[in-house]
Amino acid sequence: MRGFASVMGAATILNAVATWKGSAFGICLKTTAEVELDRSSGVRGDIPGIDATLVVRCVELVLAKFGLECGGVVRTWSEIPVASGLKSSSTAANATVLATLDAIGEEMDLVEAAKIGVDAAREAGVTITGALDDALASMLGGAVVTDNRNMKLLKRDRLESDVLLLVPEKRLFSKDTDIRRSRLIAPLAEVAYDLAMKGDYGRAMTLNGFIYCGALGLSPEPLLLALEAGALGASLSGTGPSYAALVGADNIKVLESRWSDLGGRVIKTKVNNNPASTGRGV
Repeated sequence: MRGFASVMGAATILNAVATWKGSAFGICLKTTAEVELDRSSGVRGDIPGIDATLVVRCVELVLAKFGLECGGVVRTWSEIPVASGLKSSSTAANATVLATLDAIGEEMDLVEAAKIGVDAAREAGVTITGALDDALASMLGGAVVTDNRNMKLLKRDRLESDVLLLVPEKRLFSKDTDIRRSRLIAPLAEVAYDLAMKGDYGRAMTLNGFIYCGALGLSPEPLLLALEAGALGASLSGTGPSYAALVGADNIKVLESRWSDLGGRVIKTKVNNNPASTGRGV
């Protein structure tokens, strides 16, 4: 039994660490998973250089949900840099859950499928809040707002924009985030949440970027450069080290040039508004 799935990444509007309320939007960077099941005992990962604990647990949880006892292997390929704040864990989990469903010939509501990946991420210790906002932005596309404590999708909107990403060379893992300092900025995170609920995603993500850069000791310079270049919104993505900006087509070259001067990798993409898909053609 063999299954495939393809899922897009996401970037942050509001990080949920401070208040458990989060918001994110889909981006057009792809992760693909292949799950091959057999009669062996145990699931293993075949992802050179990457800890496969998360994706293996995703396969195990899907099989357990349908009462199946199988072994097999899971493989993933991704355009998303690892430990960059661009939701590599959430997209890998989503793709693996959907590929497992494809392998066993079952279907699930996409929100419920994403929650399996969230559960696996918590068990694997790669997330602080469960990152439901990241998982649903990746799984559903568009912009989402979530209550991560109560595992609820609060709203989803279509969002049209070019996106520019600045990906520094260093890596930062979510599990290493200073939670205490992040919780200190909760009152301002609530303001960003109110803006997101009103659909003012640009201002929400910009406020989020400045407050989390302050809390986590990261430079706000990319945010200021983005605003100077006319970005509609700019933020630290996740807990960093990457930055994301919503940029109009007329301003993207200006910001690309300014961010390139900072070092690291600059990636041009767009908001993804399409839901995840399964099958060999993805």
